[in-house]
Amino acid sequence: MTPVGLGLAALGRPAYINVGRPAELGPDRDVAIMEQRSHRMLDAAYAAGIRYVDVARSYGRAEEFLASWLDARDIGPGAITVGSKWGYRYTGDWRMDGAVQEVKDHSLAMFHRQYAETTALLGTHLGLYQVHSATPESGVLDDRAVLGALAGLRHTGVAVGLTVSGPHQADVVRRALEVDVDGANPFSTVQATWNLLEPSAGAALAAAHERGWGVIVKEVLANGRLTDAAHDPAAGPGARVAERRRASLEQVAFAAALVQPWADVVLSGAVDPGQLDTDLRAVEEASPHPSALGSAPAEDSPLAQEAAGLAAMAEPPGVYWQRRSGLPWH
Repeated sequence: MTPVGLGLAALGRPAYINVGRPAELGPDRDVAIMEQRSHRMLDAAYAAGIRYVDVARSYGRAEEFLASWLDARDIGPGAITVGSKWGYRYTGDWRMDGAVQEVKDHSLAMFHRQYAETTALLGTHLGLYQVHSATPESGVLDDRAVLGALAGLRHTGVAVGLTVSGPHQADVVRRALEVDVDGANPFSTVQATWNLLEPSAGAALAAAHERGWGVIVKEVLANGRLTDAAHDPAAGPGARVAERRRASLEQVAFAAALVQPWADVVLSGAVDPGQLDTDLRAVEEASPHPSALGSAPAEDSPLAQEAAGLAAMAEPPGVYWQRRSGLPWH
């Protein structure tokens, strides 16, 4: 894996919840156009040295778009690491106005169905398979049948992880660290939301990292709230740091995640090469050397010290997640 990964959540389906999405993508969300855009972004990411790609069964056709790119570019298994997820079913039917875009189902039947669908598309490219958005309410961490099936993936060479979401992310991560299936924990990675507005999972992610788990960070731009175009009042302190450093708010937010000592991979949700370039410049800000993906971020870098002073930006988790749930799909 590389310190930056490319996530296809915003590229595999016509509607998503990013602030500013209409301006970024325009009105034409035809399947062929979105596939071409995905390929263009995958080309840019690969050329920049990114070697981790994040998809999911519920990201519309993201797995299909990735599979067609791997085939078209003749990229063999092992050249990149692919992580996908099961547990949500895409129900948007490629419509912008779909009332319900995805439905959660953490049953054993759903796992078997979606794992078969994922491997039919990605085959041996699949390196990591994750529970999609484990929460206290879903009960997936107490389902012995599902946990046993996940443990069985270890014998196939596929790593098992989980993603978390919502105001109780930290509790779910700690609970996952305690899971035991026949004397072993099936999980080896966790993917969580962490950003300057919602850093509450940080201590739990640090505990996972200390345990030897890989930590993948998502939604570092708070679904677009931490970008210059959003003009979100809550982002004011970060915007002032960005102005002082002659950077963008997006770069400050992205670098703040990169310099967390427990963060192994930070996902970029860029939908055009310019956005990706902005995110990669944040790597240079957070790195002790002026190279992109070859250097580990430095906790004592100037930007890390600046980011440490932005703790006051954090919103109460309940407030943050309520605001996120109110963002429109567009």
